Amino acid sequence: HTGDIGMWLSNGTLKIIDRKRHIFKLSQGEYIVPEKIETIYHKSLYVKQVFVHGESLKSCIIAIVVPMVDVIKSWAQENGISGTLSVLCANPEVKKLIMDDMIAWGKDGGLKSFEQVKDIYLHPDPFSVQNGLLTPTLKMKRPQVRSYFAPQIEDMYMKLK
Repeated sequence: HTGDIGMWLSNGTLKIIDRKRHIFKLSQGEYIVPEKIETIYHKSLYVKQVFVHGESLKSCIIAIVVPMVDVIKSWAQENGISGTLSVLCANPEVKKLIMDDMIAWGKDGGLKSFEQVKDIYLHPDPFSVQNGLLTPTLKMKRPQVRSYFAPQIEDMYMKLK
């Protein structure tokens, strides 16, 4: 068992198409590949880092987003919104801007509706090796990110009920 996901091609060969370990199933039975969704959402000029999360007892996915500081500050200034990055991350207009852009990229990238996030939490500080959320090769440590943001994840799901 390698942890790879394969697909048999018509000529009888096996093509490796993904890794198994980060797939999860939602309550209605749909399978979610978070890295695929994260790759699409990274195309948004507002998104620096994104962690897509879902649970087997929930019907939708949510995300933790670290915004691009300069882009968000510039947009805020143009729109008469002031404050530190932490203040901007808590601003509903900023959240709507980023989430709408992510959803647009998701549609453009062919995501199905159940693959689109239903809520996001904006976090001002990047995931890093120092805060234990990235490996030394800068890969996301999914279990650590999940535990670090457990209160925000729980809060988002409570609001979506």
